[in-house]
Amino acid sequence: MKKVVIGMSGGVDSSVAAIILKNQGYDVIGLFMRNWDASVNNDINGNPTLNNNICPQEQDYNDALKVCEKIGIPLHRVDFVKEYWDYVFTYFLDELKKGRTPNPDIMCNKYIKFDMFAKEAIKLGADYIATGHYARMKDGKLLRGLDTNKDQTYFLSQVTKKQLENVLFPIGDLQKPEVRKIATDYGLITAEKKDSTGICFIGERNFKNFLTNYLPNIPGDIVNIDTKEVIGKHIGLMYYTIGQRRGLNIGGTENRIFVVGKDLEKNILYIADSTKEDYLLSDSCLIDSVNLLTDEKIEKCSAKFRYRQPDNNVILEYLDNGNILVKYPQMVKSVTPGQACVLYNGEECIGGGIIKEVYKNNEKIKYL
Repeated sequence: MKKVVIGMSGGVDSSVAAIILKNQGYDVIGLFMRNWDASVNNDINGNPTLNNNICPQEQDYNDALKVCEKIGIPLHRVDFVKEYWDYVFTYFLDELKKGRTPNPDIMCNKYIKFDMFAKEAIKLGADYIATGHYARMKDGKLLRGLDTNKDQTYFLSQVTKKQLENVLFPIGDLQKPEVRKIATDYGLITAEKKDSTGICFIGERNFKNFLTNYLPNIPGDIVNIDTKEVIGKHIGLMYYTIGQRRGLNIGGTENRIFVVGKDLEKNILYIADSTKEDYLLSDSCLIDSVNLLTDEKIEKCSAKFRYRQPDNNVILEYLDNGNILVKYPQMVKSVTPGQACVLYNGEECIGGGIIKEVYKNNEKIKYL
């Protein structure tokens, strides 16, 4: 009997994935990862976030334990707090300092779930590892999950081809309502549990309040990029992203303006009138940290520059230094440095990279 070690998060997706694996005849072992120390995940008053007097991660562990007991599989627990801090959270802070918009969940998959976790699974004798991601593996190819609203291949784009060997995605063929129905039929405590959203180490809290514990809050001017007029004050460039319309705190104008750029040296946040959407448009971008899941150099494919964004047709130019110039002459809005550019050949995710620079008409957009 083949042994599978599955990452149990305390959510409904991993719960049902474990059921499916057991029903398929595998010897299933659950493994819960503790990636964040709740004692450093404090609110603005310095107090740990509590959920019925239990921190959220402990509640997730308790839920995972109850699920494993219910379906009859063992649950192990492993501590990756230091590794998560070193490889994910530090990256997150460094990117914010550069004025970029990082996606730490992508790095968590690369360094924690499909690296540290996999090594721990091998210690437990695993033939395969499994997760509750909405994705599929077929003939060594990473395919989108069939639930197009939940497909998570975007977040797997930095996981290497080697790391994806011997990986199972048991719920990749299911729709979310089907997953919840299975959990309900088995009477699992996670059946109606709300999906986690946002960045795991921030949780249900104010993003700004959390970040002030780690990065200095340096207010500065909000400037109209056309008139050069100072129209307000920002609370720190790290709190804003390109295309953002809300939360600018400029009385009565928020529906009529949006963020178009940042000047880190002068600590200026640039905005434009909502009729000036040309400022958000670009026709190409340079991606580095390229991870390809195919040996074929595909020149025409599609790309997502943000999660759940519709596919954009692109042309790829492979550079000698390993970077890729991604061209989209039809123009795309709000392509943002620091975000992932994820590449698809039909249903297959062929990898991606991190957006380094953005261009329009062969010129780098200055404040991106």
